[in-house]
Amino acid sequence: MDNTMRTGEVIRKTLETDIYIRAEIDGKGISEIDTGIGFFDHMLTALSKHSGISMTVKVKGDLHVDCHHTVEDTGIALGQAINQALGSKSGIVRYGTAYIPMDESLAMCSLDISNRPFLVFNCEFTNQSCGGYDLCMTEEFFRAFAFNAGITMHINLMYGTNDHHKAEAVYKAVAHALKKACSYNSDGSTLSTKGVL
Repeated sequence: MDNTMRTGEVIRKTLETDIYIRAEIDGKGISEIDTGIGFFDHMLTALSKHSGISMTVKVKGDLHVDCHHTVEDTGIALGQAINQALGSKSGIVRYGTAYIPMDESLAMCSLDISNRPFLVFNCEFTNQSCGGYDLCMTEEFFRAFAFNAGITMHINLMYGTNDHHKAEAVYKAVAHALKKACSYNSDGSTLSTKGVL
């Protein structure tokens, strides 16, 4: 079992976004989030709090265009930070599944930290946006995150009517599944017949 502090730090600068992210897997879910998109900040704060992963996320993006580049690039950088923090991924539980209710909404996430990135995303939203956050970007965020973190991720919104509740249930379901998968197994062994992830 690796007892070193599992942290990742990523700086990503493009013509569209300027991003700094620091993630600490074994933190206490303490977050400092500023993306310029209030609802997205709310979702990332929930992701941090419920996963127990402390996060600093500072993003300046071309919001005069729309939120697409900001949200997707944040997913890329956060995925890279988590991948960096997990290192060889030896000794982790690897799998995590969570069902999370948010009032009338219910979301499920099942994931595998496997170095084989994939996303299945079955979620339908009624409206175009919540605040300055385009709800269609939820899928883009998690695709960018999963592919850069090396995670197979299945997200299903079982039902719901309020889009705020639906999105929040999704982010919290991912958080709880991630928390379980990142935890250490009992003997510190690598949970794979290949011996490595």
